[in-house]
Amino acid sequence: LPSTTASPNATNLAFLAANLNSAAPITGVRGNVVGSAASATTTAAGNLSFDINLNGDGAQTVTVAAGLTGAGLATAIQNAVRALTPADPFRAAAYTGFNASVNAGGFFTFTSGLAGVTNNSTASTGAVAVTANGADTLAANLNMLAGTSTTGTNFSIADPTGTSNFSTSMTVYDSLGNSHLFTTYFTKAGSNTWNYNVTANSNDVVTANYNSANIDATLGITRVGAGTLTFGTDGTLDRESVALRFDTGTAAGAVGTVPGQLQVDFNGATADQLITYNYGTSVTTEGGNGLDGTTQFGSQSAVVQLTQDGYAAGSLQAFSVDGNGVINGRFSNGQLRALAQVVLARFPDPLGLTRTGNNTFAESGNSGQPVTGVPESAGLGKLKSNTLELSNVDLGESFIDMIAAQRGFQANSRVITTSDEILQELVNLKR
Repeated sequence: LPSTTASPNATNLAFLAANLNSAAPITGVRGNVVGSAASATTTAAGNLSFDINLNGDGAQTVTVAAGLTGAGLATAIQNAVRALTPADPFRAAAYTGFNASVNAGGFFTFTSGLAGVTNNSTASTGAVAVTANGADTLAANLNMLAGTSTTGTNFSIADPTGTSNFSTSMTVYDSLGNSHLFTTYFTKAGSNTWNYNVTANSNDVVTANYNSANIDATLGITRVGAGTLTFGTDGTLDRESVALRFDTGTAAGAVGTVPGQLQVDFNGATADQLITYNYGTSVTTEGGNGLDGTTQFGSQSAVVQLTQDGYAAGSLQAFSVDGNGVINGRFSNGQLRALAQVVLARFPDPLGLTRTGNNTFAESGNSGQPVTGVPESAGLGKLKSNTLELSNVDLGESFIDMIAAQRGFQANSRVITTSDEILQELVNLKR
């Protein structure tokens, strides 16, 4: 056979379908700001609005009605923020989950609905910032301009299990056919919003190309990619962000160009290997139905399907011949490859072939030159693998030959019997 080794194939596409539990809690810290002192004023003319910036989405103006104070004012602010339209749709949860409250001492607290940052193309923060809207005094009267801020966080490379809700692993291959284990951690950052972070064993990648903020020496892992998924209220996958790449040496990474596409530098292999994670056809990003991959329903988080198109080098284990005469080799890496082609020949005068023994024949001048081709083409015969040919003996002729041989044997045996009787008579005469 022409080949007993199958070359490796680097992973280019990985399909990850899972259900992420919609009832899972938001994991991480939601950014907030707390008033520096109690608010003692009610809203009035010139005291009705302020600007708020949630998770770095940009300042937006919040306006409430006059005559509100305390819990009523907190509810009005909360409703007004939730009605705002985010500049970045991946940060919609910061608004829909926003909470405004006031304690018994009159201190207001504004809390984002989003924990930490989102891993998409637009720079995100975990902070909540309140500023004055022009000359309006509401922000100052709520004592938010000098309030105490808490920056939100979610995934941490130092504690991937504790800062995620669900994880799954997949083996991928580099250009040399070496296998590498990638683990994807899913963190619920907000309502219908999940971040994913992909890590690899630090021994498998060129760590010099990765910032120390994305490496944990204790666990021996390196973050190689990250992204954000958002879901519709019906559980369908709505949006997929372009993935962040971390082989650029920066803590924040670089923004990719394709949703889910990572760029990884494996040791000794081709640099900048692109591996695209496919989470299904999202509704808004790809125009799909959002149900053929990763979903968010109210059931336990679990993997539905994991596949990837890479494989290691393999050695030939067995081969078979199909009906078209193709000899297929099965290799140790699970690949099936065509190795050779069996052809059939038709001679102008088959009776002119020269017998060479063992039921084989050779071309001769009388047989003419053959016409060759694949089975069942140009009037050629069929080919059946793993099949023994039935006997081509003429049974009628064989029976006739057998009967003739039997008659001959009987005649010869009678001659011997007669000769024996004659000899016996001669012996008796002598007596």
